[in-house]
Amino acid sequence: MPVEGEYEPSPAQWVRDQVEEYESSGGTRANTLRDTGLPIIIFTTRGNRSGKVRKTPVMRVEHDGEYALVASKGGAPENPVWYYNLLAHPDDVMLQDGPEPVDVVVRQLRGDEREVWWDRAVAAFPPYAQYKEKTEREIPVFVASKK
Repeated sequence: MPVEGEYEPSPAQWVRDQVEEYESSGGTRANTLRDTGLPIIIFTTRGNRSGKVRKTPVMRVEHDGEYALVASKGGAPENPVWYYNLLAHPDDVMLQDGPEPVDVVVRQLRGDEREVWWDRAVAAFPPYAQYKEKTEREIPVFVASKK
């Protein structure tokens, strides 16, 4: 079931632009992180306080049809706001990797399973290793699975 309601675009212009271009092109444009050439996906969730629909581009870390959502925030000391949206509404999430979004359920990973997905994330986007060194917090990793 799609995440429905009032959409509130990101306050960051580059995020708004990327989401709009990605969605309007069915994932054929704006599908990499700026000029890195590294692929991204878009996930949609509901704001944990506002209840508004939010859309976020993240690095594409896929394995056997599941996707990691890495709450790195570039190694900042705090989690990104979307981390709290996923905690509050893990069953109200959509993911788009290509032309159409699909409904997914997310869960935060712990222990060995988290480490396996962390290694996959670093392989897909090597700067994650540097982000880990920049922060004292354990960077949360979620896995998104089709419903």
